[in-house]
Amino acid sequence: MSLSPDDVSRIAHLARLELQPAQSDALLGQLNGFFEIVGQMSAVDTAGVEPLYTPLSAIQQVQLRLRDDVVTETNQRERNQQSAPAVEDGLFLVPKVIE
Repeated sequence: MSLSPDDVSRIAHLARLELQPAQSDALLGQLNGFFEIVGQMSAVDTAGVEPLYTPLSAIQQVQLRLRDDVVTETNQRERNQQSAPAVEDGLFLVPKVIE
């Protein structure tokens, strides 16, 4: 995948960036270099390779320290909502920000 100068302009517009022509050219090279690396990584055959949950597991045995998924705290919703300016049916009410 190779980006064009128009693609860089569109990305800059979406990111609300104002780029000078020299910056745009430099960014084009950097982004295309990034996508070249991604393409190289995608070309590697990873069939049969186990996913790692931590990079350390590639070089040593790592014991996961998982805990049981149990509730450890009591419901304090009413207490937490006492300082809220507006609450209804246990939910915080906030001003509408999107029309």
